[in-house]
Amino acid sequence: MIKKDLMKNLYLLTLLILLSATSCKKENIAKSDQYDTSYKAWVSYKTNIHNSYKYTISSGSWTGYGRATTTGINNGKIISRDYVSFKSHNDGSGIVDTLKNWHENISNLNTHGQEAGELMTIDDIYTQARTVWLKADTKTNDIYFETDKNGLLSSCGFVPKGCQDDCFNGITITSISTL
Repeated sequence: MIKKDLMKNLYLLTLLILLSATSCKKENIAKSDQYDTSYKAWVSYKTNIHNSYKYTISSGSWTGYGRATTTGINNGKIISRDYVSFKSHNDGSGIVDTLKNWHENISNLNTHGQEAGELMTIDDIYTQARTVWLKADTKTNDIYFETDKNGLLSSCGFVPKGCQDDCFNGITITSISTL
């Protein structure tokens, strides 16, 4: 019991030190207050669920094409990924054709190339948000950062000003839940 308490206290101390170190230096990013609040919500949620969760990202086009990728994480390690791509009929029928569907587990992760995007944890996504998407030039891009009802990142990216179709550079997370 003492060892477990000691490990928990060391973990919390390490987390506090990391948060203190990152909060001392303010980065020049768009939506920084929203990002900081959301990141704190993520750290709290991640701690409560022992860093074991799954999340789904999705994207779609005005042409009816779309895709969704669900990634599973256990104790901070990626253990699975499911992918589906589809095409909606543009005739108002609501019919959707599945174009591709596959599953990867821990023994064959990333064997489908970049089709489903880069293998990332939510921590990796927050890092990408802070270092890439929210650092886009605000003179030439509209910057977006949205959270879900729990304060967790749901959409982050940028769109070049004046772009009309399928111009979003970033990520849309449609769900985050425990495994």
